[in-house]
Amino acid sequence: MKIGIIGAGFTGLSSAYYLLKAGHSVTLFEKDSQPGGLAIGYQEKGWDWTLEKHYHHWFTNDKFILGLAEEIEHKVIIKRPKTSVYVDGKIYQFDSPIKVLLFPKLSIIDRLRMGFIVGLLRYNPFWKPLEKINATKFLPRTIGKKGYKMIWEPLFKSKFGPFANDISLAWFWARIVKRTPSLAYPEGGFLNFAKHLTNVIEKKGGKIHFNVEVTEVTENNKVKIKLKENNGESKEYIFDKVIFTLPSFFFFKIATSLPDSYKRKYSNLKGLGAINLVLRLRKTFLEDGTYWLSVCDEFSPIMAIVDHSNFMDIKNYNNE
Repeated sequence: MKIGIIGAGFTGLSSAYYLLKAGHSVTLFEKDSQPGGLAIGYQEKGWDWTLEKHYHHWFTNDKFILGLAEEIEHKVIIKRPKTSVYVDGKIYQFDSPIKVLLFPKLSIIDRLRMGFIVGLLRYNPFWKPLEKINATKFLPRTIGKKGYKMIWEPLFKSKFGPFANDISLAWFWARIVKRTPSLAYPEGGFLNFAKHLTNVIEKKGGKIHFNVEVTEVTENNKVKIKLKENNGESKEYIFDKVIFTLPSFFFFKIATSLPDSYKRKYSNLKGLGAINLVLRLRKTFLEDGTYWLSVCDEFSPIMAIVDHSNFMDIKNYNNE
């Protein structure tokens, strides 16, 4: 089968890789000059590694992407960095049951309640019923009002803004279940990993076009893609199937012949953006060794501070 893929992020790249393995003909189209999508990286002068424009890491239970890295023989570094919370002007390590029990800002009863409920959610395999439970109503009642208002409420408000009170407990459950104490990072950075995967795809016969913008997708037995190159030239491609990996609003804009019922159903999905600021400094910012700091302050415009220097060796970034 002849398949086109729009978007060379990791969804598009991994789809291309496995479709080629299955014997299909694959062509990828990417508007950017580099692969990686939302995990795209960049490299400053003097750096040996690339760094992500938007911070990324893997959890050690991300078995599919880690399996892909192993399959294409790309080295993955696994470490257990320190995760902390910022409460009332101080930093407290908060990344294990012991650290939660030692957290001095709550009574021992509140600490035990929080640890018990988080543990209960973590080992609960049934997420579907949790979709009907409101997280911001459930958590104060179970982990205690003080613990909720101190740790979780500021993070809900920072992350979701005006939608903070609409979040399902299934979302909170997924965050608890997914997180692992140890984290993984591809050697050389995510851009390096994406380029490695791109090279493997091309060696398997896949074609990748960078710096091209898909302007229209139409279907009539076959799927036609119209695109515009950087020089303004237009081209058309015909495929048996097309995989579209970009956000829904781009899909609606480009695939103009979609049924109205489909558009109505998915155009109502709301989304939030986040601003990510990368600082290059002469020394480590979080001197206590914290990698990930959750800012538990409802008036702070910053939700988290991620100190990459406390995760990956600074020698890879010219000691910055």
